[in-house]
Amino acid sequence: MQTLINRPTYMEQLVRFRDKQIIKVVTGIRRCGKSTLFDLYCDYLRNDGVSDNQIIRINLENPDYHDIRDYMQLFNMVREQLRPDKMNYVFIDEVQVVPEFQKAVDGLFIKPNCDVYITGSNAYMLSGELATLLSGRYVEIKMLPLSFKEYIFALEDESDLQAKYQQYIRNGSFPYILQLSRRQDINAYLEGIYTSIVLKDIVARYRISDAGMLESVIRFMFDNIGNMCSATNIANTMTSNGRKISIPTVENYLSALVDSFVLYRAGRYDVKGKQHLATGSKYYLSDIGLRYYLLGSKQVDMGHILENIIYLELLRRGYEVHIGKVGAAEVDFIAINDEGEEYYQVAYTVNDPDGKTLARELAPMESIKDHNPKYLLTMDYVPLTSHNGIKQINALEWLLN
Repeated sequence: MQTLINRPTYMEQLVRFRDKQIIKVVTGIRRCGKSTLFDLYCDYLRNDGVSDNQIIRINLENPDYHDIRDYMQLFNMVREQLRPDKMNYVFIDEVQVVPEFQKAVDGLFIKPNCDVYITGSNAYMLSGELATLLSGRYVEIKMLPLSFKEYIFALEDESDLQAKYQQYIRNGSFPYILQLSRRQDINAYLEGIYTSIVLKDIVARYRISDAGMLESVIRFMFDNIGNMCSATNIANTMTSNGRKISIPTVENYLSALVDSFVLYRAGRYDVKGKQHLATGSKYYLSDIGLRYYLLGSKQVDMGHILENIIYLELLRRGYEVHIGKVGAAEVDFIAINDEGEEYYQVAYTVNDPDGKTLARELAPMESIKDHNPKYLLTMDYVPLTSHNGIKQINALEWLLN
Protein backbone atom coordinates (compact mmCIF):
# COMPACT_ATOMS: atom_id res chain seq x y z
CA MET A 1 0.00 0.00 0.00
CA GLN A 2 1.37 3.41 -0.96
CA THR A 3 2.19 5.70 1.97
CA LEU A 4 0.67 9.15 1.60
CA ILE A 5 3.33 11.86 1.85
CA ASN A 6 2.12 14.95 3.67
CA ARG A 7 2.17 18.10 1.51
CA PRO A 8 1.59 20.84 4.11
CA THR A 9 2.07 23.84 1.82
CA TYR A 10 -0.77 22.76 -0.47
CA MET A 11 -2.97 21.33 2.29
CA GLU A 12 -2.92 24.66 4.09
CA GLN A 13 -4.22 26.38 0.97
CA LEU A 14 -7.08 23.88 0.52
CA VAL A 15 -8.06 24.18 4.19
CA ARG A 16 -7.94 27.98 3.98
CA PHE A 17 -10.35 28.03 1.01
CA ARG A 18 -12.69 25.32 2.34
CA ASP A 19 -16.39 26.21 1.97
CA LYS A 20 -15.46 29.52 0.34
CA GLN A 21 -17.53 30.43 -2.72
CA ILE A 22 -14.62 29.84 -5.04
CA ILE A 23 -13.50 26.91 -7.20
CA LYS A 24 -10.22 25.36 -6.12
CA VAL A 25 -8.08 24.45 -9.18
CA VAL A 26 -4.94 22.41 -8.49
CA THR A 27 -2.53 22.43 -11.42
CA GLY A 28 0.83 20.78 -12.00
CA ILE A 29 2.79 18.26 -14.03
CA ARG A 30 1.44 14.71 -14.24
CA ARG A 31 2.16 12.52 -11.20
CA CYS A 32 3.27 15.41 -8.98
CA GLY A 33 0.73 14.34 -6.35
CA LYS A 34 -2.49 16.21 -7.16
CA SER A 35 -4.79 13.20 -6.64
CA THR A 36 -2.93 12.18 -3.49
CA LEU A 37 -3.39 15.72 -2.20
CA PHE A 38 -7.13 15.21 -2.60
CA ASP A 39 -6.83 11.90 -0.70
CA LEU A 40 -5.11 13.71 2.16
CA TYR A 41 -7.69 16.48 2.11
CA CYS A 42 -10.59 14.01 2.11
CA ASP A 43 -9.04 12.35 5.19
CA TYR A 44 -8.91 15.79 6.80
CA LEU A 45 -12.60 16.35 5.98
CA ARG A 46 -13.60 12.96 7.43
CA ASN A 47 -11.66 13.71 10.61
CA ASP A 48 -13.59 16.98 10.82
CA GLY A 49 -16.96 15.23 10.74
CA VAL A 50 -17.74 15.10 7.02
CA SER A 51 -19.39 11.79 6.06
CA ASP A 52 -18.36 9.69 3.05
CA ASN A 53 -21.63 10.35 1.24
CA GLN A 54 -20.81 14.08 1.22
CA ILE A 55 -17.58 13.45 -0.70
CA ILE A 56 -17.79 12.85 -4.47
CA ARG A 57 -14.57 11.74 -6.21
CA ILE A 58 -14.21 11.39 -9.99
CA ASN A 59 -10.91 10.78 -11.80
CA LEU A 60 -11.59 11.28 -15.48
CA GLU A 61 -8.48 9.34 -16.50
CA ASN A 62 -9.82 6.26 -14.72
CA PRO A 63 -11.33 3.84 -17.28
CA ASP A 64 -14.48 3.70 -15.09
CA TYR A 65 -15.32 7.18 -16.39
CA HIS A 66 -14.27 6.86 -20.03
CA ASP A 67 -17.90 6.82 -21.13
CA ILE A 68 -18.27 10.46 -20.04
CA ARG A 69 -18.08 12.22 -23.38
CA ASP A 70 -19.43 15.69 -22.69
CA TYR A 71 -19.98 18.20 -19.92
CA MET A 72 -23.68 17.38 -19.42
CA GLN A 73 -22.89 13.74 -18.66
CA LEU A 74 -20.30 14.92 -16.13
CA PHE A 75 -22.69 17.43 -14.58
CA ASN A 76 -25.53 14.90 -14.33
CA MET A 77 -23.29 12.22 -12.83
CA VAL A 78 -22.29 14.59 -10.02
CA ARG A 79 -25.75 16.08 -9.57
CA GLU A 80 -27.30 12.64 -9.00
CA GLN A 81 -24.93 12.08 -6.06
CA LEU A 82 -25.51 15.41 -4.30
CA ARG A 83 -26.96 15.44 -0.80
CA PRO A 84 -29.61 18.21 -0.78
CA ASP A 85 -29.40 18.75 2.97
CA LYS A 86 -25.61 18.84 3.43
CA MET A 87 -22.53 20.51 2.01
CA ASN A 88 -21.09 18.37 -0.81
CA TYR A 89 -17.37 18.23 -1.53
CA VAL A 90 -16.84 17.53 -5.24
CA PHE A 91 -13.40 16.45 -6.50
CA ILE A 92 -12.78 16.01 -10.24
CA ASP A 93 -9.32 14.90 -11.38
CA GLU A 94 -7.91 15.68 -14.85
CA VAL A 95 -11.01 17.64 -15.73
CA GLN A 96 -9.57 18.83 -19.07
CA VAL A 97 -10.32 15.36 -20.51
CA VAL A 98 -14.01 16.28 -20.99
CA PRO A 99 -14.76 18.82 -23.75
CA GLU A 100 -16.33 22.05 -22.43
CA PHE A 101 -15.83 20.80 -18.86
CA GLN A 102 -15.95 24.42 -17.68
CA LYS A 103 -19.74 24.45 -18.21
CA ALA A 104 -20.18 21.49 -15.86
CA VAL A 105 -17.88 23.10 -13.29
CA ASP A 106 -19.80 26.37 -13.52
CA GLY A 107 -23.11 24.52 -13.11
CA LEU A 108 -21.86 22.88 -9.91
CA PHE A 109 -20.28 26.07 -8.63
CA ILE A 110 -23.59 27.98 -8.63
CA LYS A 111 -25.27 25.35 -6.46
CA PRO A 112 -25.42 26.52 -2.85
CA ASN A 113 -24.30 23.22 -1.36
CA CYS A 114 -21.26 22.41 -3.56
CA ASP A 115 -17.64 23.01 -2.71
CA VAL A 116 -15.80 22.26 -5.96
CA TYR A 117 -12.19 21.10 -6.40
CA ILE A 118 -10.62 20.20 -9.75
CA THR A 119 -7.18 19.22 -11.04
CA GLY A 120 -5.52 19.52 -14.42
CA SER A 121 -2.15 18.70 -15.97
CA ASN A 122 -2.17 21.46 -18.54
CA ALA A 123 -2.27 25.22 -18.05
CA TYR A 124 -4.38 25.41 -21.21
CA MET A 125 -7.36 24.55 -19.01
CA LEU A 126 -7.03 27.94 -17.33
CA SER A 127 -7.01 29.89 -20.56
CA GLY A 128 -9.68 30.77 -23.03
CA GLU A 129 -13.25 29.82 -22.17
CA LEU A 130 -12.59 28.68 -18.61
CA ALA A 131 -10.93 31.93 -17.64
CA THR A 132 -13.75 33.87 -19.31
CA LEU A 133 -16.61 31.84 -17.84
CA LEU A 134 -15.16 31.53 -14.35
CA SER A 135 -13.29 34.82 -14.16
CA GLY A 136 -12.78 35.83 -10.53
CA ARG A 137 -14.44 32.64 -9.30
CA TYR A 138 -11.50 30.28 -9.03
CA VAL A 139 -8.17 30.17 -7.25
CA GLU A 140 -5.23 28.27 -8.76
CA ILE A 141 -3.05 26.20 -6.45
CA LYS A 142 0.16 25.53 -8.36
CA MET A 143 1.63 22.18 -7.37
CA LEU A 144 5.16 20.90 -7.92
CA PRO A 145 6.71 17.49 -7.26
CA LEU A 146 8.32 16.91 -3.87
CA SER A 147 10.58 19.58 -2.43
CA PHE A 148 13.88 18.40 -0.96
CA LYS A 149 12.39 18.98 2.51
CA GLU A 150 9.32 16.85 1.70
CA TYR A 151 11.61 14.20 0.21
CA ILE A 152 13.75 14.00 3.36
CA PHE A 153 10.66 14.05 5.59
CA ALA A 154 9.22 11.09 3.66
CA LEU A 155 12.49 9.16 4.04
CA GLU A 156 12.45 9.87 7.80
CA ASP A 157 16.24 10.06 7.75
CA GLU A 158 18.27 13.28 7.79
CA SER A 159 21.70 11.63 7.79
CA ASP A 160 24.15 12.17 4.92
CA LEU A 161 22.18 14.96 3.24
CA GLN A 162 24.75 15.28 0.46
CA ALA A 163 24.15 11.69 -0.66
CA LYS A 164 20.38 12.12 -0.39
CA TYR A 165 20.56 15.28 -2.50
CA GLN A 166 22.37 13.32 -5.23
CA GLN A 167 19.67 10.64 -4.98
CA TYR A 168 16.96 13.33 -5.11
CA ILE A 169 18.22 14.85 -8.35
CA ARG A 170 19.17 11.52 -9.93
CA ASN A 171 15.93 9.66 -9.24
CA GLY A 172 13.60 12.64 -9.44
CA SER A 173 11.08 14.18 -7.12
CA PHE A 174 7.83 12.52 -8.19
CA PRO A 175 6.30 11.10 -4.97
CA TYR A 176 5.89 7.51 -6.21
CA ILE A 177 9.64 7.29 -6.89
CA LEU A 178 10.07 6.74 -3.15
CA GLN A 179 8.27 3.41 -3.51
CA LEU A 180 10.89 2.18 -6.00
CA SER A 181 14.45 1.08 -5.35
CA ARG A 182 15.77 -0.51 -8.55
CA ARG A 183 17.22 1.80 -11.21
CA GLN A 184 15.40 -0.17 -13.91
CA ASP A 185 12.04 0.41 -12.20
CA ILE A 186 12.72 4.11 -11.64
CA ASN A 187 13.65 4.60 -15.31
CA ALA A 188 10.53 2.72 -16.42
CA TYR A 189 8.37 4.95 -14.22
CA LEU A 190 10.01 8.15 -15.50
CA GLU A 191 9.63 6.87 -19.07
CA GLY A 192 5.89 6.44 -18.48
CA ILE A 193 5.55 10.00 -17.18
CA TYR A 194 7.62 11.45 -20.00
CA THR A 195 5.73 9.54 -22.68
CA SER A 196 2.34 10.51 -21.25
CA ILE A 197 3.28 14.17 -21.18
CA VAL A 198 4.71 14.19 -24.70
CA LEU A 199 1.99 12.10 -26.35
CA LYS A 200 -1.13 13.10 -24.37
CA ASP A 201 -0.46 16.63 -23.17
CA ILE A 202 1.57 17.97 -26.08
CA VAL A 203 1.44 15.97 -29.32
CA ALA A 204 -2.30 15.21 -29.14
CA ARG A 205 -3.50 18.50 -27.66
CA TYR A 206 -1.42 20.72 -29.91
CA ARG A 207 -1.75 18.47 -32.97
CA ILE A 208 2.00 18.28 -33.46
CA SER A 209 2.87 16.31 -36.58
CA ASP A 210 6.61 15.89 -36.03
CA ALA A 211 7.08 14.25 -32.61
CA GLY A 212 10.74 13.65 -33.42
CA MET A 213 11.40 17.37 -33.82
CA LEU A 214 9.53 18.06 -30.58
CA GLU A 215 11.80 15.60 -28.78
CA SER A 216 14.86 17.33 -30.25
CA VAL A 217 13.66 20.62 -28.75
CA ILE A 218 12.97 18.89 -25.43
CA ARG A 219 16.49 17.43 -25.38
CA PHE A 220 17.94 20.84 -26.19
CA MET A 221 16.00 22.50 -23.36
CA PHE A 222 16.81 19.76 -20.84
CA ASP A 223 20.48 20.23 -21.72
CA ASN A 224 20.30 24.02 -21.33
CA ILE A 225 18.50 24.59 -18.05
CA GLY A 226 19.70 27.83 -16.52
CA ASN A 227 21.11 29.14 -19.80
CA MET A 228 19.70 32.24 -21.46
CA CYS A 229 17.50 31.03 -24.32
CA SER A 230 15.31 32.50 -27.02
CA ALA A 231 13.33 30.84 -29.77
CA THR A 232 15.70 32.43 -32.28
CA ASN A 233 18.93 31.07 -30.82
CA ILE A 234 17.33 27.65 -30.23
CA ALA A 235 16.19 27.48 -33.87
CA ASN A 236 19.57 28.70 -35.15
CA THR A 237 21.52 26.24 -32.99
CA MET A 238 19.36 23.28 -33.97
CA THR A 239 19.46 24.23 -37.66
CA SER A 240 23.25 24.52 -37.59
CA ASN A 241 23.33 21.04 -36.03
CA GLY A 242 21.34 19.63 -38.94
CA ARG A 243 17.83 19.82 -37.44
CA LYS A 244 16.18 22.63 -39.42
CA ILE A 245 13.31 24.19 -37.51
CA SER A 246 11.51 27.53 -37.76
CA ILE A 247 11.35 30.12 -34.97
CA PRO A 248 7.50 30.00 -34.76
CA THR A 249 7.66 26.21 -34.38
CA VAL A 250 10.14 26.53 -31.50
CA GLU A 251 7.89 29.15 -29.89
CA ASN A 252 4.90 26.78 -30.14
CA TYR A 253 6.86 23.89 -28.65
CA LEU A 254 8.13 26.03 -25.77
CA SER A 255 4.59 27.23 -25.02
CA ALA A 256 3.37 23.63 -25.00
CA LEU A 257 6.15 22.55 -22.62
CA VAL A 258 5.39 25.44 -20.26
CA ASP A 259 1.63 24.81 -20.46
CA SER A 260 2.24 21.15 -19.55
CA PHE A 261 4.34 22.22 -16.53
CA VAL A 262 7.43 20.47 -17.88
CA LEU A 263 9.33 23.76 -18.08
CA TYR A 264 9.06 27.00 -16.15
CA ARG A 265 10.10 30.27 -17.76
CA ALA A 266 11.93 32.95 -15.79
CA GLY A 267 12.04 36.32 -17.53
CA ARG A 268 14.54 39.11 -16.91
CA TYR A 269 13.94 42.01 -14.54
CA ASP A 270 15.91 45.26 -14.47
CA VAL A 271 16.78 45.74 -10.81
CA LYS A 272 17.64 49.43 -11.12
CA GLY A 273 14.84 50.35 -13.50
CA LYS A 274 12.27 48.18 -11.64
CA GLN A 275 10.80 46.85 -14.87
CA HIS A 276 10.34 43.57 -16.69
CA LEU A 277 12.44 43.13 -19.82
CA ALA A 278 10.96 41.74 -23.02
CA THR A 279 14.07 39.90 -24.21
CA GLY A 280 15.94 36.94 -22.79
CA SER A 281 14.60 34.14 -20.61
CA LYS A 282 15.86 31.11 -18.76
CA TYR A 283 13.96 27.85 -18.50
CA TYR A 284 13.94 25.46 -15.57
CA LEU A 285 12.74 21.88 -15.40
CA SER A 286 9.96 20.76 -13.04
CA ASP A 287 11.83 17.55 -12.19
CA ILE A 288 15.54 16.94 -12.65
CA GLY A 289 15.00 13.17 -12.73
CA LEU A 290 13.41 13.59 -16.16
CA ARG A 291 16.64 15.17 -17.38
CA TYR A 292 18.69 12.23 -16.12
CA TYR A 293 16.20 9.81 -17.68
CA LEU A 294 16.42 11.48 -21.10
CA LEU A 295 20.07 12.58 -21.23
CA GLY A 296 21.84 10.42 -18.67
CA SER A 297 24.61 11.99 -16.56
CA LYS A 298 26.65 13.14 -19.55
CA GLN A 299 27.93 16.74 -19.19
CA VAL A 300 25.88 17.52 -16.10
CA ASP A 301 26.42 21.09 -14.89
CA MET A 302 25.88 20.67 -11.14
CA GLY A 303 25.73 24.44 -10.67
CA HIS A 304 22.78 24.74 -13.04
CA ILE A 305 21.11 21.71 -11.45
CA LEU A 306 21.34 23.39 -8.04
CA GLU A 307 20.09 26.65 -9.58
CA ASN A 308 17.08 24.73 -10.92
CA ILE A 309 16.31 23.27 -7.48
CA ILE A 310 16.55 26.72 -5.82
CA TYR A 311 14.29 28.28 -8.47
CA LEU A 312 11.55 25.70 -7.87
CA GLU A 313 11.84 26.14 -4.10
CA LEU A 314 11.36 29.89 -4.41
CA LEU A 315 8.19 29.21 -6.42
CA ARG A 316 6.98 26.84 -3.68
CA ARG A 317 7.55 29.55 -1.11
CA GLY A 318 5.21 31.85 -2.98
CA TYR A 319 7.66 34.16 -4.71
CA GLU A 320 7.44 35.64 -8.18
CA VAL A 321 10.89 34.80 -9.54
CA HIS A 322 12.89 36.59 -12.25
CA ILE A 323 16.44 36.78 -13.52
CA GLY A 324 17.94 40.01 -12.15
CA LYS A 325 19.72 42.37 -14.55
CA VAL A 326 22.13 44.76 -12.78
CA GLY A 327 23.75 46.89 -15.47
CA ALA A 328 25.86 44.48 -17.48
CA ALA A 329 25.87 41.92 -14.66
CA GLU A 330 23.27 39.38 -13.63
CA VAL A 331 21.85 38.15 -10.34
CA ASP A 332 20.54 34.60 -10.61
CA PHE A 333 17.18 35.36 -9.01
CA ILE A 334 15.20 38.31 -7.79
CA ALA A 335 12.37 36.93 -5.68
CA ILE A 336 9.36 39.17 -5.07
CA ASN A 337 6.46 38.74 -2.67
CA ASP A 338 4.14 40.98 -0.65
CA GLU A 339 6.95 41.79 1.76
CA GLY A 340 9.35 43.06 -0.91
CA GLU A 341 12.34 41.81 -2.88
CA GLU A 342 15.17 39.39 -2.13
CA TYR A 343 18.25 38.58 -4.21
CA TYR A 344 19.78 35.13 -4.64
CA GLN A 345 23.04 34.06 -6.22
CA VAL A 346 23.57 30.30 -6.60
CA ALA A 347 26.92 28.55 -7.06
CA TYR A 348 27.82 24.91 -6.47
CA THR A 349 31.02 25.99 -4.73
CA VAL A 350 32.97 29.21 -4.14
CA ASN A 351 35.67 27.40 -2.21
CA ASP A 352 38.67 28.08 -4.46
CA PRO A 353 42.06 29.02 -2.95
CA ASP A 354 42.42 32.44 -4.58
CA GLY A 355 38.87 33.60 -3.81
CA LYS A 356 38.13 34.62 -7.41
CA THR A 357 34.93 32.55 -7.67
CA LEU A 358 33.58 34.05 -4.45
CA ALA A 359 34.40 37.58 -5.64
CA ARG A 360 32.74 36.91 -9.02
CA GLU A 361 29.54 35.61 -7.42
CA LEU A 362 29.31 38.48 -4.92
CA ALA A 363 30.02 41.29 -7.41
CA PRO A 364 26.52 41.59 -8.97
CA MET A 365 24.81 41.78 -5.57
CA GLU A 366 27.41 44.20 -4.22
CA SER A 367 26.51 46.57 -7.06
CA ILE A 368 22.87 46.68 -5.89
CA LYS A 369 22.56 49.67 -3.58
CA ASP A 370 19.19 48.95 -1.94
CA HIS A 371 18.92 47.23 1.44
CA ASN A 372 16.81 44.22 0.45
CA PRO A 373 18.07 40.83 1.72
CA LYS A 374 20.84 39.25 -0.36
CA TYR A 375 21.85 35.58 -0.24
CA LEU A 376 24.61 33.45 -1.71
CA LEU A 377 23.61 29.76 -1.70
CA THR A 378 26.30 27.13 -2.22
CA MET A 379 26.92 23.48 -1.43
CA ASP A 380 29.97 24.45 0.64
CA TYR A 381 29.67 23.49 4.30
CA VAL A 382 30.60 26.73 6.03
CA PRO A 383 29.14 28.46 9.08
CA LEU A 384 26.60 31.19 8.28
CA THR A 385 28.81 33.91 6.83
CA SER A 386 28.12 37.54 5.94
CA HIS A 387 30.01 39.31 3.16
CA ASN A 388 29.17 42.98 3.76
CA GLY A 389 25.55 42.04 4.45
CA ILE A 390 25.31 39.27 1.82
CA LYS A 391 24.58 36.07 3.72
CA GLN A 392 26.30 32.91 2.52
CA ILE A 393 24.22 29.84 3.43
CA ASN A 394 24.60 26.15 2.68
CA ALA A 395 21.98 25.35 0.03
CA LEU A 396 20.79 22.11 1.66
CA GLU A 397 20.28 23.83 5.01
CA TRP A 398 18.34 26.57 3.21
CA LEU A 399 16.19 23.98 1.41
CA LEU A 400 15.37 22.29 4.72
CA ASN A 401 14.59 25.56 6.50
